[in-house]
Amino acid sequence: MARKVAIYARVSTEHEAQISALENQVQYYDDILSRHTDWTLVDRYIDEGITGTSIHKRDSFMRMLRDAKEKKFDLIVTREVSRFARNTVDTLQQTRTLKTYGVEVWFTEDNIWTMNDEDGELRLSIMATLAQNESKKISQRVKAGQMISFKNGVLYGNGNILGYDRVGDKLVVNKEQADTVKRIFELYLKGNGVRKIQDIMEQEGRKTATGLTRWQSGNVNRVLQNPFYCGRIVYRKQYVPDYLVQKKINNHGAVDKVYVEGTHEKLVSPEDFDRAQEIREKHRTGKRDKAGRLLGQSPCKNIWGNKCVCSCGHAMNRRVAHKAKDGSDSFVYQCYGQLRTGTPEGRRKKGLDTEGICDNSSFMGWKLEVQADFIFKKVLSNKEAIYKEAMAMAQDVAEVKAPERNDKEMLERNMRQIEKFNRQIANLVDMCTEGDISREVFRSKKKKLEDQILNLEKLNDECRQRVLELEDNEAKDRRIDSLSEFIRMTAFDSRAKIPETVIDNFVDQIVYDHGVFKWYLNPAYGNEIYSQATSDWKKKQLQESMNDKVLLPACTSTGSYS
Repeated sequence: MARKVAIYARVSTEHEAQISALENQVQYYDDILSRHTDWTLVDRYIDEGITGTSIHKRDSFMRMLRDAKEKKFDLIVTREVSRFARNTVDTLQQTRTLKTYGVEVWFTEDNIWTMNDEDGELRLSIMATLAQNESKKISQRVKAGQMISFKNGVLYGNGNILGYDRVGDKLVVNKEQADTVKRIFELYLKGNGVRKIQDIMEQEGRKTATGLTRWQSGNVNRVLQNPFYCGRIVYRKQYVPDYLVQKKINNHGAVDKVYVEGTHEKLVSPEDFDRAQEIREKHRTGKRDKAGRLLGQSPCKNIWGNKCVCSCGHAMNRRVAHKAKDGSDSFVYQCYGQLRTGTPEGRRKKGLDTEGICDNSSFMGWKLEVQADFIFKKVLSNKEAIYKEAMAMAQDVAEVKAPERNDKEMLERNMRQIEKFNRQIANLVDMCTEGDISREVFRSKKKKLEDQILNLEKLNDECRQRVLELEDNEAKDRRIDSLSEFIRMTAFDSRAKIPETVIDNFVDQIVYDHGVFKWYLNPAYGNEIYSQATSDWKKKQLQESMNDKVLLPACTSTGSYS
């Protein structure tokens, strides 16, 4: 029978690449294809240097599943179950999914055909379980070996550490870089801040660990917080909680860190390092969690901070410029890149180079508010068009069947149930292999569980579709509410402030470049771009013009974007 065939191969480690080179695997499959002259090779899907415990880390594997769904082939040839996956649930789920696409998998070494072999899934389950157990044992052996390495002070990784050169498996002091590390600690302990030290490093022509002459505050902070410089080695800064997922996460106390005294040469004394940490702790501000760790910055809550970006690509930082007599704040916006490097003028005064430094000007926040007033009250003042837009969106929402509000909860509940059924199937496999139940009982019970899983997956597909429709409707509802608010606002007070909801729903982005603002409106208004030059604007004059109902300098449309 003529068949369209795909090949799947995986090489996971350097050792394996040596004993079973990829070229050898290609030849292996070529030999198989030569014996089946009625087969047509569609594609080869090969993952190199990727773990087998999780399919989601394998790009070629995921591409193969997508192509299978599009029915580009009807047979996958792979060497053995451990090449396909070392996770029992993944193996069973993916082969079942492939069956629904009409795609069979042939494991050549184990001689398992997932469709034709009567006992194929039972044998596949047994082999997948063995492969997963082997992965677990390997993980345990690796962890045991790591503990021995920790105690012996073995260095992991191959990254650069400022102050040292890597010679074989040891780090040897680099005198020039070591002087830089010592200088950083010296300056910090004398009361200089990180930003000041950053400038001094550039003034003195010192280089970072990667050989750059341009310093960032992060370069200085990494030196100050690295205990390696005082002779201490810290292991388990990150750890892998699940050997099947193989995803590293930062260790905030979930597992014990390991501290050892290294045999490498110290660049600072433990006493000076500890003093530096005490100073750093005093200077650290912000909210902390229950364990005392600093929490990350919360998303910007200011509407202009979310919408406005510098022409160099950085976000704009907002800070208070001054307080008015009525207690209100006036804000100024500046490129975040300049906060890290300094402005060109500031760098010139310090004798630092300005090449590649953003030279964009800062601006006062009231300029954004004035432009918003002009754009939304003048350019979009056609209330009839706005009303038609709102009615069209409302009609779209009404025509779509209202989704269930608890679909997300149902999805989560179904996924938990599917996992439960898969565990039950795995238990049935164990019972069958141990002889506790017959193959007939195994097949019967497994069939019932598989049917339940299939029904739940169909329900999930319907839920996902309704969730997408719900999210789309909710977005339209927000726009309708914004339009309604805009109409009500301008109907009773032509000088009312533009609501943030209107700006949030109808402005994609505002790009600022040396006094010129470009407003990118969202598709509700044809992806329009409005440009406004503001360099010669004076706040007092503009306020007088607005009070006298004089038209502001023209904000012009410059076309649309995609």
